[in-house]
Amino acid sequence: MAHDAVLTTASESGVSDQAPSLTRETVDAMPVARLRGDWTILNLSQHFEALGAQASQCAAESDALRWDLRGVDALDHAGAMLLWHAWGRKRPASLDCLPEHAALFERLAAPGPELQRRRRRVRERLGPPLTGLAAHLIDATELLGQLALDAMLMMRKPALIAWRDISAQIFRTGAQALAITALVGFLVGVTLSYLTSRQLKSYGADIFIVNILGLSVWRELGPLLAAILVAGRSGSALTAQFGVMRVTQELDALSVMGISHTVRLVWPRVLGLSVSMPLVSVWTSLMTLLGGMLAAQSILGLDYLQFLHALPAAVPKANLWLGLAKATVFGFLIAFIASHYGLRIKPNSQSLGQGTTEAVVASITMVIVVDAMFAVIFSEVGI
Repeated sequence: MAHDAVLTTASESGVSDQAPSLTRETVDAMPVARLRGDWTILNLSQHFEALGAQASQCAAESDALRWDLRGVDALDHAGAMLLWHAWGRKRPASLDCLPEHAALFERLAAPGPELQRRRRRVRERLGPPLTGLAAHLIDATELLGQLALDAMLMMRKPALIAWRDISAQIFRTGAQALAITALVGFLVGVTLSYLTSRQLKSYGADIFIVNILGLSVWRELGPLLAAILVAGRSGSALTAQFGVMRVTQELDALSVMGISHTVRLVWPRVLGLSVSMPLVSVWTSLMTLLGGMLAAQSILGLDYLQFLHALPAAVPKANLWLGLAKATVFGFLIAFIASHYGLRIKPNSQSLGQGTTEAVVASITMVIVVDAMFAVIFSEVGI
């Protein structure tokens, strides 16, 4: 064993033999940091800063350094904290120490009371939302799987399909929604055309109002606007229907009679809204274009016939089919989410109101998310 460096010794400081010391040695070609003396707060008061700097220097020189604390006569929390900070708040890879000293470092490595309280608060805040989200995902997956099984069953037995309920849903979610979608679509078209026309007029590009309105309305704005309106109007109604049936125990009665909820209640609403949604989307797009055409004629003096003649050339057929496909997917999502939240409602008024609100929020959010996904996917394929 060779001694190649002595950083601090007891005799140099003029203190007792129990004074804390730190020496750096080489044992079998391996660097060793050897500690001796009394590493308590009383003896460290004279050497705290010097020993802390020397310990940090040793820890920084080599990660393979072995720390030998077996020669330490006494070690309290102050000495352990000095070494802990020098080690970078983690136990070194190679450490030799007495069991009672190892317990000090284990307590330092464990999370403190404040950190434990913070983690507990985080768990209390994030736990219920994450648990609720997981429960929603599990129930939605089960409902989707049940719909798939029922679809195969109805293909084998078409008599199970509730055609009258599907027709009624198309009327309620489609025909009865034409007035509100027409009004909102017309006003949005006027607003969009008015704001766009003012900018185009300043550059002398009046005719491009047709391209902007045509592409934005048929491809994005028409289906999205119709879906948001239908989600707020019809989606909430579907969820409330399920909730009332839960409160009045009609769902329990269907279960007692052996009638499937998904075959008798969910599928007619999903099919009805999936059929009516593209029609409502086309109607909303037409009303939006009508409002935009009137605003363009008023601001830019663009003739109606010129607007209608330039519209087919400005909107490729692929965009029409894309808008219809998006509207169909939106209709399925709105009905599915409304049914999912409706079936989860408990037999009380508070759960009914909360479930209806959550269904509308979730439907609109999912519609916007899926619309963004459509935009990214089809922009990558050049449509």
